Amino acid sequence: MKAALGRGLDALIPGKGTEIIELDITKIQPGKEQPRKVFREDSLRELAASIREKGVLQPVIVARAGDGTFGLIAGERRLKAAALAGLKRIPAIVRTTDPEDSLEVALIENLQREDLGPIETAEAFKRLTKEYGFTQEKLAGKVGKDRATVANYMRLLKLPAEVKKLINSGELSMGHARALCSMEGRAAQVALAGKILRGGLSVRQAEALAKKRPASKSKAKKKQDPHVRDIEEKLIRSLGTKVKLRHGGKRGSIEIEYYSLEELDRLLEILL
Repeated sequence: MKAALGRGLDALIPGKGTEIIELDITKIQPGKEQPRKVFREDSLRELAASIREKGVLQPVIVARAGDGTFGLIAGERRLKAAALAGLKRIPAIVRTTDPEDSLEVALIENLQREDLGPIETAEAFKRLTKEYGFTQEKLAGKVGKDRATVANYMRLLKLPAEVKKLINSGELSMGHARALCSMEGRAAQVALAGKILRGGLSVRQAEALAKKRPASKSKAKKKQDPHVRDIEEKLIRSLGTKVKLRHGGKRGSIEIEYYSLEELDRLLEILL
């Protein structure tokens, strides 16, 4: 595993071109390269309590900014918890690095120590491939995963924004997310995500429902009036289930799906 992580791991320990110093917390600035965006308050409080008792056991990693401040490469969660614990200074490894190294080290450090959320991981993977020219194969080797796993993470970025928020918050797991990715149609993905939450569905149950919905679009669906499709998607978001709107001339019909009597009751409450 260590060999697969590449040179990113080298920056996590003191060595050539590094120094460890005690830094004023106010002089450390989190940079745009940080892949972690979501910090759970309860987790931060637990870490802060541990820091008050035992101190900061793992230094953060920084680079000199040239104006007396330091840019954070890795360890933002530790930095936030140390500040919450009331510390004024924190141990830091100072490293000379370029932007590519900063993102690579930050990503690997979080993957190893703090577990980025699936969407955060996917976004960091995308940055390494788009901005720094990493192939999925090269990226997979650096983070110790196979190429298919990297590809699966990056597929999450194609999901609707409301679904990605649910994954970020932990309400939907990576397994649920993969099931949603197997479907075509943003409205269908949103509808299934709502059903997973309401029914507390397992990953297997979500996969089974995703398979029941055809992945390929019919010719009729491709020719659907965009205005009709827009109304259909609004109904799906409002009702939280699959809706089909059939419109022709001045007449048509609306088909609303439900999967249990409880869900029927919920829909009736909304409609009536």
